[in-house]
Parts: sequence; structure tokens; C-alpha cells
Amino acid sequence: MNEKLKQYEEKMQKTMGNLSDEFGSIRAGRANPHVLDRIRVDYYGTPTPLQQVANIAVPEPRLITISPWEPNMVKEIERAIQTSDIGINPSNDGKVIRLTFPELTEERRKELAKEVKKKGEAAKVALRNIRRDAIDHFKKLSKTEDISEDQIKDLEDEAQKLTDKFVADVDKAVEEKTKEVMTV
Repeated sequence: MNEKLKQYEEKMQKTMGNLSDEFGSIRAGRANPHVLDRIRVDYYGTPTPLQQVANIAVPEPRLITISPWEPNMVKEIERAIQTSDIGINPSNDGKVIRLTFPELTEERRKELAKEVKKKGEAAKVALRNIRRDAIDHFKKLSKTEDISEDQIKDLEDEAQKLTDKFVADVDKAVEEKTKEVMTV
């Protein structure tokens, strides 16, 4: 792998990692603790990730339990979950908060599948932008460094092959996540 391409490959890998994180936050009927990753709780005036103030467990396929380390955090955690966009109402017994995930309707599954496709398209756009940046960078190199047009062309071809590989990975990830969402 050419040194000049390495930084662009790393950016593309970060894009894939970001897509994977976003897919993790899409709930597919099963309880997945990653839907709580973006939730921040007011912990003595500081927005703190939920994972840092409570123990999160998945005792059943459609249930998440949240056990705060401090009993006075139950109300704060409940409020944070209610104001988030996960669309599940928490219930508590004073010590443990329970999130019960309802079975998804066919309509909701289709909406989620569209959301998965949209996130996949956004990732592809990001990959193409990285490719464009790389090609622009290579063209500038031809003016400042002693590089032949053939070498520039080779770098551009490598950037295109790299982009094609990552776009194929995005397509595969979208297909897998769509299948997971649509499975009853």
C-alpha cells in the first residue's frame, strides 16, 4: 500500500466504524444495550454516559435492565431515557430500571430498513468525498513534487479501487442489517 494512500484508507476505515456504530444504535426488535450508547445522564451537574453511572444487562432477548450504582440516580436515568429518541418507556421498582422492547410491526421494520439504507448511502457519500480529497491531493502533488503523470494516474486508480472495496463493504453491511431488521 502506497504511503500517500494510507491516510485516506484510515479515513475510510473510520467511516466504516462510524457506520457500524450507527447500525448498533438501530434496534431490531431485540434488546441491544448499544441503543443506550448515546444517552447522557445528569450526574451531579455533568452530562455523563449512562454506562458510567449504571450496570446495563440483557437478561432476556427483549429486556434491558439498568441498575444504577447510586439509588438516587434512578429518576435521573429514567428522565434521560424518556427524553432520548429510543422510543421506549422505562419502568422501575425503585432500584432497577427495565426497558421492555415491543415486537416490531411490519411498518416499523420497513421504516428501520429505510433508515439503514439512508445511513449506508451517507457512508458511501463520505467514502466518495474521501476519494475526491485524495485525488485532489494527488493532482496538487504533481505540481509541487517530482512525480510523473503515470504515477499520479496509478495513485488515482488505487484510490478508486480502495473506494470500490469500501463501498462494497458498506453494501454488505446494509444488506446484513436490513435482513436483521426485517427478520421477525
